[in-house]
Amino acid sequence: MTAFNEFGLTEPVIRALNTMGFEEATPIQVQAIPVGLEGRDLIGQAHTGTGKTAAFGIPLVEFLKVERDQIQGVVLTPTRELAVQVAEELNKIGQYKGILALPVYGGQEIGRQIRALKSRPHIIVGTPGRFMDHMRRRTIRLGQVTMVVLDEADEMLNMGFIEDIETILKEIPGERQTLLFSATMPRTIQSLALRFMRNPEVIRIESRQVTVPTLEQSYIQVEERQKFDVFCRVLDAQPPERAIVFGRTRRRVDELYEALKKRGYSAEGIHGEMPQSKRDLVMRQFKDGAIELLVATDVAARGLDITDVTHIYNFDIPQDPEGYVHRVGRTGRAGKTGEAITFVTPREIHHLKVIENMTRGKIERKPVPTPRDAFEGQQRLAVDKLLNAVETGDMANYKALAERLLEESDPVTLVSAALKILTKESNLTPVTLTEERPLRIKQARSAGTEKRGYYKGGSGKKGPERSGGFRGKSRFNNRNTKYQ
Repeated sequence: MTAFNEFGLTEPVIRALNTMGFEEATPIQVQAIPVGLEGRDLIGQAHTGTGKTAAFGIPLVEFLKVERDQIQGVVLTPTRELAVQVAEELNKIGQYKGILALPVYGGQEIGRQIRALKSRPHIIVGTPGRFMDHMRRRTIRLGQVTMVVLDEADEMLNMGFIEDIETILKEIPGERQTLLFSATMPRTIQSLALRFMRNPEVIRIESRQVTVPTLEQSYIQVEERQKFDVFCRVLDAQPPERAIVFGRTRRRVDELYEALKKRGYSAEGIHGEMPQSKRDLVMRQFKDGAIELLVATDVAARGLDITDVTHIYNFDIPQDPEGYVHRVGRTGRAGKTGEAITFVTPREIHHLKVIENMTRGKIERKPVPTPRDAFEGQQRLAVDKLLNAVETGDMANYKALAERLLEESDPVTLVSAALKILTKESNLTPVTLTEERPLRIKQARSAGTEKRGYYKGGSGKKGPERSGGFRGKSRFNNRNTKYQ
């Protein structure tokens, strides 16, 4: 166990971490923070939910000069949601030192961001596209930047931001510290590091399994046309406290959360084409527990840092193993247990097996729940609600009425009636979803192609190259370093 006061941090940062409730440093923090504090370049390979933001945020806040009211730090992220969340955490880490972080991202009026930039933030956290807009307008000046962070670099690559990142890095002074964090290390990211980083320390958080051991993984084989009804049975048989449901397309997300609401579930959806104000509202509702099911596309859910997600449902199987890891990494975090269930059509079974082999985690097959399973699950939920009400007390206003009812009926009959009222019966409101074409996987056969192959969907277009992490040397010290 490593405490944060063992890193030699200044008092304002220690006080902020105590206020945030940080107690024990995670493995990536234990290894990355000392390297960051020494001013060295760093490549951290670790998955979402391992504490990466504090791993780079603590050195970032420690190094910046609060009296210098210029942009000194830049953090690039793949999505607007992640930009907002990283900026929030950096502001918390820097709250007592007086360090200010500002998020800039597409979907928000640029004039509003230009006005906010007049507050002279020390750190800009942005998506590459909007960051480039500000560079062109000269509303962001990079001459005083001393530290750059690339967060979830592999996802920025997948989203087509690699050229923007290269352009941005060329504009930032060469005498800077660069920290790169990525769950995977495809060759394009390795090449980027070789060109723009100086002898970086490479830190890998080793795990026998790519997915966390506190995560229970399973799949249900079901025909596409029966998927929604089976999904509703799963929700009824084992009601989640807070869950994220992944759909493959924006259309799927829209149809799915509307269908869930028709069936009486507490659900909302987010995807990239929704107005930012709507997405922010949905995220607040989900974080506050006002809704139980968040239906999302991969891009919209990237980087969401939401605690206490108990279940992940892959309503549509993800495109590739990295996508699967990112999705299921939203639960089973910080040592808590979680469950991930993937719905697979018969034609997608081979695709699932590839994911299972590459993530080195067992994905057990589950039977389709029966209507009886769904009913019994709702009965258990009703009993839990009743017992929770007993434990919380505060029933003085109801005791006199209860005593009168007991004079007229026996206790078993009364409790049975209460459970009947509390038990949600299956809602069979007709719902029609547009069918999605099953994913297929094309194995690479040429000698010059990665053995893992290219992943593609119904479009037939090749997906981005995906490969494993570094092996061999622990540093980039020459161009002959061996890569997996």
